[in-house]
Amino acid sequence: MAKARSAFVCTECGAEYRKWQGQCTSCQQWNTLSEVRLASARPGAAAGTPAGRGGYAGSLSREVVDLAQVELSEVPRLSSTFAEFDRVLGGGLVPGSAVLLGGHPGAGKSTLLLQTACKLAQARRVLYVTGEESLSQVAMRAHRLQLPVAGLKMLAETSVETILAVAERERPEILVIDSIQTMHLEDIASAPGGVAQVRESAAALTRFAKQSNTVLLLVGHVTKDGTLAGPKVLEHMIDASLLLEGGADSRFRTLRGQKNRFGAVNELGVFAMLEHGFKEVKNPSAIFLSRTEEQAPGSLVMVVWEGTRPILVEVQALLDDSPLGNPRRVAVGLDANRLAMLLAVLHRHGGLFTGDQDVFLNVVGGVKVLETSADLAVLLAVVSSLQSRPLPRELVVFGEVGLSGEIRPVPSGQERIVEAAKHGFTRAIVPRGNAPKTSPPGMEVVAVDKLADALEAL
Repeated sequence: MAKARSAFVCTECGAEYRKWQGQCTSCQQWNTLSEVRLASARPGAAAGTPAGRGGYAGSLSREVVDLAQVELSEVPRLSSTFAEFDRVLGGGLVPGSAVLLGGHPGAGKSTLLLQTACKLAQARRVLYVTGEESLSQVAMRAHRLQLPVAGLKMLAETSVETILAVAERERPEILVIDSIQTMHLEDIASAPGGVAQVRESAAALTRFAKQSNTVLLLVGHVTKDGTLAGPKVLEHMIDASLLLEGGADSRFRTLRGQKNRFGAVNELGVFAMLEHGFKEVKNPSAIFLSRTEEQAPGSLVMVVWEGTRPILVEVQALLDDSPLGNPRRVAVGLDANRLAMLLAVLHRHGGLFTGDQDVFLNVVGGVKVLETSADLAVLLAVVSSLQSRPLPRELVVFGEVGLSGEIRPVPSGQERIVEAAKHGFTRAIVPRGNAPKTSPPGMEVVAVDKLADALEAL
C-alpha cells in the first residue's frame, strides 16, 4: 500500500513546501502554510503526466506549430439572459470556460445563478449542483422568485466523482456548482473547504469543462477582507473571476470582473435586488445621481470609467473640527491612503490646511472607485465642505492630481464629457489634456493645468 504523503501549501499563492516554515518564500507572507495530504499516484499513470493534478494531457496537442499557422475561429458565446452579466463576461458565456462567482454571504450569488440557470434551461441543457442546500430549499426559492422551473436538472451532491459521472451521462451545456468550498474528492484526506480539496476539486471540474466544451460556473465564498477564500492558485485555474458586491441592507448589487481571459477586466454590471430576484439596471448613472433638491456643501458629481463605459457618481465630503491629536481620515468607496496624499497636496499647492479636521469621504450608492480620475473631484468636495460653500448642481469634475499639484489627463475624457452632457450637466472642470476641440451643446468645459487653476475656476 502506498504511503500517504503530505505537503505544506501557501494559502496566498499556492506554493508547496516539504517542511513547514514561518514565511512563504514565493509571496513573502507569514504564517500562510497549511499541511495537506497528497493523493498517491494512480496505477498506470505515466511519469511526467499531470494525471490527477488538474492537467489536460488528454486534450492538448503535442505537435509544435508556427503561431502564424494557427487558425483563428470566432468562439460562439451563450447569452446569460442578463445584459449586465454578459457585459461583465465580455459578451456572454464561452463554451469550455470556467467562471468563478464570489461574494459575501447574502450578496445574492445563488440567486443570480439560479435565475440564470432557470432561464437558460428553457432552451439549453443545464445541470445545477447544490452542495449547501437541499433540493426542496432550492425549489422553494425558485417558486418564490416566480422562475420557470421546468427543464432545469438538479443534483444535491458534494462528491466530485459522482458529479462528474452524472455530468458525463447528462452532457449539460452549462454546469453550475454551488459552492466549490463544499466539494470534495475521495482520494484527498483533508476536509471539504481545505486548500487541497478546493484546489483539486476545481482542477477536476475545470478539466471536465475543457474536455467536454461545457460552461462551468463556480460559486466561491470570500473572507472578511473581501478576498476569495481558499488557495490563491484557484484564481489561476479559472478563466474568469467575478465579484458580486453589495451589502445586505442595500437593494443594489454591483458585479465586477477581476479576471477575464475573454474580455475586459474591471467591467461593472449593476443589478437591483427586488422581490422577484435580480433586475438589471440599464442606466446606472441615473440611480447613483438621485440627489436631494437642497444644495449641501461637500457634494459633487464625478465621472468614473468602469470597464467600457462611463458612470456618473456622487462623492460626498464632510470635515469637522477634530478633538483628537491625530485627526481621522475615513474613506468609503475610495482609497484612504490616497486621500491622505491628496490632503497633503491640497495644503502644499492649494494653501488650505486640514490637519486639525476629521475628514470623511463617501461614494454614494456603494460604488468602489478604483481609478485616479476621482482625485480632483475629491479635493473640490473637501474644499466645499471646509469652507461651507455648496457647489453648483450642474457641475461635473474629473481628473488626476499629481504630487506637484498638476492636473493630469485621464483615459476616455471625451466620452466622459459626452455622458455628463446627456444627464443635463452644463459645466465641467477637466484636465487640459482632456478638453475637447468642440464642446457638446449646452456644456461649458473649463480646462485646468494646476490645482490652483481648479480652485480659481470655482
